[in-house]
Amino acid sequence: MAKPKKNDDRRARVEAMRREAQRVERRRTLVVVGVCALVAVAIIATTAYYLVTQDDPAATAASVDGGSLGDAAQTAGCDNVVLRAAEGSSDHLSQGTAIDYTEAPPAFGQHWPAPADFARKFYTVADRPPVEQLVHNLEHGYTILWYDSTIADDPDALAQVEAIAQPFEGQQDLAAKFIAVPWTSEDGEPFPAGKHVALTHWSAEGESAVSGQGQGAWLYCAEPGADVVSAFMAEFPSSDALEPQGA
Repeated sequence: MAKPKKNDDRRARVEAMRREAQRVERRRTLVVVGVCALVAVAIIATTAYYLVTQDDPAATAASVDGGSLGDAAQTAGCDNVVLRAAEGSSDHLSQGTAIDYTEAPPAFGQHWPAPADFARKFYTVADRPPVEQLVHNLEHGYTILWYDSTIADDPDALAQVEAIAQPFEGQQDLAAKFIAVPWTSEDGEPFPAGKHVALTHWSAEGESAVSGQGQGAWLYCAEPGADVVSAFMAEFPSSDALEPQGA
């Protein structure tokens, strides 16, 4: 009479083992699905980031900084950004005409008909285009980094400026509107005391903008900084320009 009892116990143990195996398998499946989902999200995010930033050095560098313009500016010893109503849009003077700019350096104003070459991103005193030509670049949405003689006479500081410009070299995307150039005593007044770098941009929109003329933005800094350039260009992008399609 004990045999049926043994069979029942055996069936119960087998059933319990089967249920445990199913539970383990379900848990394993959930873990695998979860990991695959995380990997898929990572792949999508990485691909999207690459597509957005591969041709936009400004976006790439800004992502490295990860901070606001204020944070980056403080590190480089910068003043606050100065904004002023602009003038001189589409006001072209004949090539070779000397133009007296009231600001050092200019962020807007009358200019020559042809801008400086889009392909060049770094200049020295020996080969810099005239200021009147560079102002036309500003109208097209460029950010210009102007460095004074203190930087020009310091090989390490000058190399740092060249390194900032280097990622923009060879870029075909219009977002790569950046030029680093010297500002000399022959060009105008010196920068404010203790400041050796100036970033300028001519925006179409902004709190100080005039309809059809836009606004100028200045940021004076004690030293060059890639993070400052990145944050400034994020704050004042090349798309915010009176002639954004101009090279």
